[in-house]
Amino acid sequence: MTNEVRAKKNVHNALKSLLYEVSVTPKPGLVDPSSHGAHPDMTVFTFIDSSLSLEQYFYECAAAGFNFTGTDLTQLFRKLRPLGIQAEKEMFLATKNINTHKGAIFSVGIAVAAVGYLEQTNKALDAFLIRTTIRDMLVDLISTDFNNLTDKAENELTAGERHFLKYGKSGIRGEAQAGFPVVFEHALPFFKASSGPINERLLDTLMIIARNSEDSNLIKRAGNLAILDWLHEQIDCFFDLGGSQTSAGKAFLRQLDVIFSENQLSLGGSADLLILTVFLSLTLSTANQ
Repeated sequence: MTNEVRAKKNVHNALKSLLYEVSVTPKPGLVDPSSHGAHPDMTVFTFIDSSLSLEQYFYECAAAGFNFTGTDLTQLFRKLRPLGIQAEKEMFLATKNINTHKGAIFSVGIAVAAVGYLEQTNKALDAFLIRTTIRDMLVDLISTDFNNLTDKAENELTAGERHFLKYGKSGIRGEAQAGFPVVFEHALPFFKASSGPINERLLDTLMIIARNSEDSNLIKRAGNLAILDWLHEQIDCFFDLGGSQTSAGKAFLRQLDVIFSENQLSLGGSADLLILTVFLSLTLSTANQ
């Protein structure tokens, strides 16, 4: 398989993962084909436009991985950062300044580059190698990004930096530097072992992600950390009812979606990790073919 064919496959998997996520319904507080959830400025069409705007970015991430020949993988990640900045501009242009996929630009872009790097080294792809490569790419991420934050003016801080200063939580950066443990240790094995309709499998996987993570988007919207205990109780109840493949579980999830939407709560961080889970699942299912 040529590098061009591999890149095309990886890019298609990345785009499919974005489109799969927005198609899943009902997701608590999130945009899907039947609801805007807690995001009145968005529709499913906003996400479709956003997804397609990122195609060139994913090609560039794949190329960065294919062409990287150094031994210090933090340098590969540094090559991605300007690409990500440009991708955000393309996203905002496509969505009329609505943030749809900023988190996915970060996490999926890293994964696409990691897969590209492994493929050009002719190593057989597996979850362990991908995770190890990601960790090697991001070994100094938190120390670099959160250095001297107190010297910054409030209006210069990113959402992630504010979250770190307010709650002491490293958010998606901490998850990424650790090699996305929620995805590799929980979501990916759960999804792989699941069966049934893809919509319900992805719904249950989303809930597994939310149960095992500290969703920074949810914390930000709630304004407190106590929301996590409440959410975990709701998810436990959902699974006690049999999850989304039972009528009781699906009804409970619809009720939870109403509560989230009415209170402007959203599982945006968990949705980003679901996108990453789908990308990795698609990639591994066709690996080495």
